[in-house]
Amino acid sequence: MPDLPASHRLRIGRYAEQNRIYLLTTNTLGREPVFYDYFLGRLIVDQFRSAQDQGWANSLAWVVMPDHFHWLIELQQGSLSELMQKTKSLSTQAVNMSSGRKGSLWQQGYHDRALRREEDLVGLARYVVANPLRAGLVERLGEYPLWDAIWV
Repeated sequence: MPDLPASHRLRIGRYAEQNRIYLLTTNTLGREPVFYDYFLGRLIVDQFRSAQDQGWANSLAWVVMPDHFHWLIELQQGSLSELMQKTKSLSTQAVNMSSGRKGSLWQQGYHDRALRREEDLVGLARYVVANPLRAGLVERLGEYPLWDAIWV
């Protein structure tokens, strides 16, 4: 395998399939905890909703952590790369405009995991939305404001 940066190695063999379920994760640049600010985190949530409204993906579960997000989706159209590029670009514009920041918000690349149909989606969604509990940000899930799942 050629000696490529980690973000480029993630793309090798990546294939997106419509109606397939994926768990997507991406980090802020330098793992900066931008989304400790609830209002900036809501701007990311707006992008998840916009992607669904535009028919790119059905959001099944998500959590916006201070320095990253996890997004469980069913891809509807386009590719994962297009979905993530659009989400990251529009969220960067919104956060920068709202906060006075400049420049990049996200690290290059993202991690995706295609799920098999027989996997326990509800269990995985619970795992995703329980991230704030495991990170010690809250004592009860209902205390954390930046998550959702269709099963709740």
